[in-house]
Amino acid sequence: MLLGMICALASSVCFGAASVLQAVAARAAPPGTGSGVDVALLWRAVRQWRYLAGLGLDGLGFVLQIVALRTLPIYVVGAALAASLAVTAVLSSRVLRVRLSRVEWTAVAVVCAGLALLALASGPEGHRAGPDALGWGLLATAFGVLLVGAAGGRLPQRPRALVLGLGAGVGFGVVEVAVRLIDGPDPTDPALYALLLGGGSAFVLLTSALQRGAVTTATAGMVIGETIGPALVGVAWLGDRTRDGWTWAALLGFAVALAGSLTLARFGEAPEPAPEGGGAEAPEGERGGGSGRT
Repeated sequence: MLLGMICALASSVCFGAASVLQAVAARAAPPGTGSGVDVALLWRAVRQWRYLAGLGLDGLGFVLQIVALRTLPIYVVGAALAASLAVTAVLSSRVLRVRLSRVEWTAVAVVCAGLALLALASGPEGHRAGPDALGWGLLATAFGVLLVGAAGGRLPQRPRALVLGLGAGVGFGVVEVAVRLIDGPDPTDPALYALLLGGGSAFVLLTSALQRGAVTTATAGMVIGETIGPALVGVAWLGDRTRDGWTWAALLGFAVALAGSLTLARFGEAPEPAPEGGGAEAPEGERGGGSGRT
């Protein structure tokens, strides 16, 4: 379990650092059709070295995430991944010269405290395979992420950011559960296709959200989508449990880590260049550090 926790936290660091790079690259990419979801945006973004570097960190983080999911309950790994916002906040304060308020530094400490409590309370990873329909349910959910993206692109700016972020979070949540279900490269396993479709769709939605709309709102939606659902699936169907008598601590740690992450959701926003003369402030929802994949 110690190795799993180390991998989960290292994965969080990778995703948090990638967030800063990807947000800046997505904002610098040439504008497209003006739709809420622009598939070609991903291609335009990957032409920039920052986005490619972010993808490299995402790849490393994903490998570490797989190791963590094979040894820890999903709710622990999910909370650790949501805590990547704390990593993004700290890196933004150092690298991008973004100032953290006292409330935000407190939120970072709260996230760390919640994760520590979760680590103490978590039991061994469950070993149930889940019902046969679970893999097909994941695949259907992955297709649903595509539909959410298509519908979200037609919404006004504020709800569009929330819907796209929530859809991306659900897609990343599909990946978390699918990793637990896949035993090997079986071409007949629906969980394998759910992983590929869910992860790919989530990246497209998230990249669009990073460039358009209030990405602060999108990041909060993403944290909720990728954390709560997979945790419930792990407990209900995959046998994830806590240590005897520590259920209250796991619930408290999960809630505390999630609350702290949502407090830091403003770091889903790419930093805007300061206007010449330094007089005008960036509009509401356009301040803060960078973010992307958690």
